[in-house]
Amino acid sequence: MTSRGADPIYGAAIGAGRTLFGLLGVKPTVTGGANLPATGGAVLAITHFGYMDFALVEWVTWKRNRRHIRFMAHKGAFDKPVVGWLLRGMRHISVDMQAGADAYRLAVQALRDGEVLGVFPEGGVSASFEVRDLKTGAIRMAAEAGVPVIPVAVWGGHRLLTKAAGSTLREKFRLPIGFAVGTPIYPAPTDDATALTLTLRERLQNLVDGLHAGYPDDGAGAWWQPARLGGSAPTPEVAAIAEAERQARKAAKAAAAARGTAEGGGPARPLT
Repeated sequence: MTSRGADPIYGAAIGAGRTLFGLLGVKPTVTGGANLPATGGAVLAITHFGYMDFALVEWVTWKRNRRHIRFMAHKGAFDKPVVGWLLRGMRHISVDMQAGADAYRLAVQALRDGEVLGVFPEGGVSASFEVRDLKTGAIRMAAEAGVPVIPVAVWGGHRLLTKAAGSTLREKFRLPIGFAVGTPIYPAPTDDATALTLTLRERLQNLVDGLHAGYPDDGAGAWWQPARLGGSAPTPEVAAIAEAERQARKAAKAAAAARGTAEGGGPARPLT
């Protein structure tokens, strides 16, 4: 299957996204759009600086060739009443971090069926707005399915919505957002997935650097600009420490809830 244009839920979501970005006056610029495949399976390995990256990439992909993207999303999103219904209706893939084999199998099958799979190989939003170390899943899935990995960088989308920072509604209007689509990588099952993942990260960072160079807004001192370019975003080192602390708090909360349930008292209450 190469297109799901008749999918009513996905079609409605695309329409809603087009309306939102149209009302905001988003100004997209796409380089390398010819690298987005018109047919056949492919993994889009996308940078992740903002929460709207998935919708923005789906938007420009649909404008290019009317294809839909299946994204891999955390199971927690599927558990939410309305959001979960939408994700299931759009046939995105739920990822349970404690049991990822099922999601991996479904993703490989979707690729073999000729679908486009969207992944964020950084594993989460990068608060430094620099490309973080990548997980090897994108390369491994593509190699097993016999499809290419296509690097996709997005710059400016984080100014709409991102982690621990944000803009006013007024500042969201008429934002320039750059997209750079790199040349495909064709991994083979015998290739070193770790080495190819390093290559993928290098290509993504090069694409982002190119978008920086051509970006029309001066980010000097701005929260959305990386520290090395004169912005006030946290450095990768500081962002990594904050992320580790966040993960530790999340794990502690989950452990406390599990203990409370095991003791028969329901979810544990936070200490006050």
